[in-house]
Amino acid sequence: MSEMKVYRGVLDSLSSHIAFLDKDGIILETNKAWQDFAMANGLHGLADCVGVNYFAICDRAAKDSVEGASEIAAGIRKVMAGEQYEFFTQYPCHSPDEKRWFALRAVPCRSPGKAKVIIKHEDITPIMKAQEDLQIKEAELKRQHRELQESNAALKVLLKQMRLDRKQLEEAMLANVKRIILPNIEKLRAARLQERERSLVARIDKSLKDIISPFVNHLSSVNSFLTPQEYQVASMVREGMTSKEIARTLGITADAVYFHRRKLRRKLGLTDTNANLRSYLLSLS
Repeated sequence: MSEMKVYRGVLDSLSSHIAFLDKDGIILETNKAWQDFAMANGLHGLADCVGVNYFAICDRAAKDSVEGASEIAAGIRKVMAGEQYEFFTQYPCHSPDEKRWFALRAVPCRSPGKAKVIIKHEDITPIMKAQEDLQIKEAELKRQHRELQESNAALKVLLKQMRLDRKQLEEAMLANVKRIILPNIEKLRAARLQERERSLVARIDKSLKDIISPFVNHLSSVNSFLTPQEYQVASMVREGMTSKEIARTLGITADAVYFHRRKLRRKLGLTDTNANLRSYLLSLS
């Protein structure tokens, strides 16, 4: 097999579209991939494009505002002039039926003869489509992330408002029970009742105090063992009632309230005389 046949066989086996240009940009030779692409895209004239001025094609494309045409012609001319060893670029080459992208590389031809530059067109459509898909997915992920952040922010505001509403509801209920119901229960307890009636009043009193003492569990968690009356005093202190108000509500003396407050401080470990009992009780709820 002659060297020319070997050369031709190697050239035609390449998947890249190869063309050899002379110093004026005239196409001297192309490979089979180039010719097949030309035929598949309806080229008028010879499929090998031999004798066609490649620069003229670029110039016409530039006039038609084809992206990258002027840059390609200028880059190939620089390689021919020896101003740079290699020129590389990527450009779109879309058809009415599909999107396509190619990578173009131009290098000097080292073999003796008329050819000055070898240009190679490589189909990079799969790579570019993969990049487009990746960009679309990244944009979608960013959109979902942004929406999630907005939803989280809205949820935080909603939860904050729900906690505030619940606190206000609890405080209103506590205030009403302590100022309206508990004093009447205390009056009932002080009245002359039958054993069964006293038992019912005691049960009602205990149930109400359990309801209006949401911080009882917190007190228990710090190993504070309080008597029922200590719970009552602690709850009223937490609500901001004065010792006189507590005494009047519970029907006990102010000295008894002071006694319970001292016991509360001791059981809660408030040895520092500067520590505020009400502030501590508020911190437990």
